[in-house]
Amino acid sequence: MNDEQLLRYSRQIMLPQWDIGGQEKILNSRVLIVGLGGLGCPVAMYLAAAGVGQLVLADFDEVDLSNLQRQIAHGSADIGTLKAVSAQKTLKTLNDTVETVVITERLDEMRLHEEAKSADVVVDCSDNFSTRHAINRACVSSGTPLVSGAAIRFEGQVAVFDPRDEEAPCYRCLYAEESDENLSCSESGVISPLVGVIGSMQALETLKVLAQVGETLTGKLLMFDGLSADWRTLKLPRDPACPVCHKS
Repeated sequence: MNDEQLLRYSRQIMLPQWDIGGQEKILNSRVLIVGLGGLGCPVAMYLAAAGVGQLVLADFDEVDLSNLQRQIAHGSADIGTLKAVSAQKTLKTLNDTVETVVITERLDEMRLHEEAKSADVVVDCSDNFSTRHAINRACVSSGTPLVSGAAIRFEGQVAVFDPRDEEAPCYRCLYAEESDENLSCSESGVISPLVGVIGSMQALETLKVLAQVGETLTGKLLMFDGLSADWRTLKLPRDPACPVCHKS
């Protein structure tokens, strides 16, 4: 690291669990963020600020006026702009030493697998079950850690699925693909700061996985109730009959 980097990241480097070694690991890391909406905005901004070397921003949607209540990487001037492009512009002003790659088309299974394989961590900030399951399959097949988050109304959840751990579950162990519970913010609503809380936790878990510090949420489901400010952590076992991560 040069002197500018040492100063920029000094508050992290002084942490004994982190030190220069932890910072160097994330400076050399590549993270794929799928979805640059309510969750993806704080995830991308905190990972860029922390110094993740390369961020791949994948989103084919455009910024809409209704997004601005919670999607903090976008502003009024960005309405009609592709979210990945708008987020890239914001990250450039935040930390221009971070390399950003923009993907503005929908990722099919093959491309998703390729992108997951080339990443050190995939962060799922999507808003529908079909995309989440596709991301999970890509991460399981490529052996890439997945940091998953969801937020709706006043409730949110975060989990880490790490296929490198033979005892760890995958997203399919938690939710069946045929689940009909596919709520969206446009249909059910969401309080603005909630996505910041959950997105920040996703960013924190991502950094812990990359730097190999602390205890991640692998094998756990962290749930947050914003109305009561209550956090609950549930153990999440692996499904021995899971059609995605089961190893015969």
